[in-house]
Amino acid sequence: MSIINNINKAFDHRIRLGIMSILMVNDYADFNMLKELLGATDGNIASHTKSLEKAEYIKVEKQFIGKKPNTRYYATKLGKLEFKKHINALEKLIGKQ
Repeated sequence: MSIINNINKAFDHRIRLGIMSILMVNDYADFNMLKELLGATDGNIASHTKSLEKAEYIKVEKQFIGKKPNTRYYATKLGKLEFKKHINALEKLIGKQ
């Protein structure tokens, strides 16, 4: 099997790569945290989290804090596994084993 086979298209976009990177090192991140850390627009965060959720790589939890809506994102077990495989494939591709 070729190294390139483990490169996951779901993580091709820099915003999705950033979302997963943040969720790998934090228990969760809320919408504003992702927006701030990635310097992305509301629409960008919304569409990229939706595609990661559809792939079952992240879990979305909506709640209210006081009267304000709050959306939290968590990496799923599958998401963590696939992201690790993706990063390992990238490292092999660039020769950093």
